[in-house]
Amino acid sequence: MRTLRPVFLLVLVFAAPVRADERPVEVAIDQSIDALLKKENVTAAPQADDVTLIRRLTLDLVGRIPTSAEADEYVQSTDADKRAKLVDRLMASPAFVRHQANQFDAMLAGPDGRRGSALRDYLQAALKDGKTWDKVFRELMLPDDADPKQKGAGEYLRARVIDIDRLTNDVSVAFFGVNVSCAQCHNHPLVADWKQDHFFGMKSFFARTYDAGGVVGEREAGLVKFKPTKGPERSAKLMFLTGAISETDTSRELTKDEQKNEKEEAAKAKGSKKPPPPPKFSARAELVKLALKPDAEPFFAKSIANRLWQRFLGYGLVNPLDQMHSENAPSHPELLAWLAQDTAKHGYDLRRLTRGIVMSQTYSRASALPAETHPHAKFFGVGRLKPLTPQQLATALKLATSDPAAFEKLKPDELEKKLENIEASARGFASSFAQPTDDFQIGVGEALLFSNSDKVAKEFLSDANGTLLGRVKVMKEPRDALTLMAKAVYGRTLSDEELTALAAYVQRRNDRPAEAYKQVLWAMLTSAEFRFCH
Repeated sequence: MRTLRPVFLLVLVFAAPVRADERPVEVAIDQSIDALLKKENVTAAPQADDVTLIRRLTLDLVGRIPTSAEADEYVQSTDADKRAKLVDRLMASPAFVRHQANQFDAMLAGPDGRRGSALRDYLQAALKDGKTWDKVFRELMLPDDADPKQKGAGEYLRARVIDIDRLTNDVSVAFFGVNVSCAQCHNHPLVADWKQDHFFGMKSFFARTYDAGGVVGEREAGLVKFKPTKGPERSAKLMFLTGAISETDTSRELTKDEQKNEKEEAAKAKGSKKPPPPPKFSARAELVKLALKPDAEPFFAKSIANRLWQRFLGYGLVNPLDQMHSENAPSHPELLAWLAQDTAKHGYDLRRLTRGIVMSQTYSRASALPAETHPHAKFFGVGRLKPLTPQQLATALKLATSDPAAFEKLKPDELEKKLENIEASARGFASSFAQPTDDFQIGVGEALLFSNSDKVAKEFLSDANGTLLGRVKVMKEPRDALTLMAKAVYGRTLSDEELTALAAYVQRRNDRPAEAYKQVLWAMLTSAEFRFCH
């Protein structure tokens, strides 16, 4: 009973008395968010304008800024359903799959950046095939190297199996929103929910996993022992975070014959690259079964709902994302419970959840309010600034500095192919930037890169044919050139004040206008307006 008490506390906090219904996701979101805003008398920002919204949606859904033509078409449209049509068009494009695969790859890598092309390729193929999140989780935990549709899935375990403690916590953080590392050496000092039994119970699901010559194998048996802060050494049970235990007679030390057989199978696998035969009882399969039990506390569903919410809103319903416990209640418990239940009810279809979030009025609020009325992020009353990811930034730089005319009058499939080529050409430069974290600040490396690097000048400040600078340097009227630049970089027109100031700057350098435009473009590309999704 002692081990169940903290779990009971957790259920009280997270299992809000709400059942998923058939409301559209966006309606449920706005009703919950607006109710708390009203209750707390919080002034929310108005809805973002069309220029801001198409940029935000395009960055969030396909990982790039819109072309000038796309922005103009959206802003000028009077279609009442233009937002829904834009969202559906973006989500139907191959770029949506690529960008979301990049985002999930970064999520699974964690802050230490354990990323690999094989895992990203698997994620991209899985999302393209429409695999749901529970299916992706199952294939990452139980990879079948013989299945060509799972190629690369085994990389998640293979990259971590050398350190079972780290593997245990990585899985708990990424899929369940729980960092159990603080319960490794002792019961969590601040959170009653997490005992050593939870850490070593979770570790028991992975302790039988081993590297069998470059492929993942799993032993027939295994036993995890640990020394509690008080009392003698104990043997851990296969225990999930809810306290649910899988009873099995395989929790024992390997016999000498089993150890010998493991070495022989590993040697065979090393030569053939085929995994050893699966065990009769798989501890990892038990983890998947317990994690996806519909009557269990839905850590799995709540974690992915919270992570997608944070991805698109910039701040979690539970924040930090890996601290789901009774001492860190959600800002909107009923909403998180509803989103989790709705997601599970609809088979972990993340497209449905994504569409609902980005179609909500909560998502499309403006990111600016007078400083004295700026509410705390937990109210979601103002659009939150989100730093661009490395791939987003590199792609945006490539796209913004290309001649806008290159994207005009292209058929949809031609435009898609051209944008894909730009995205691919930006991958190398993306490695120059750091993956943003919650406390993101421009790093010294990035600042120096833009200030002093010839690479930036060659990549983005060239005035050759096909570039933005190549186009504007031959334009006779500075105001027209500056207007074109702002549309290409920001997707908007300049204010009268901005246009007057920039035109005066160019005019003072009328003996070298090409250089003046280059300086203006550099200033635009290094501005906060360009660096953030806002």
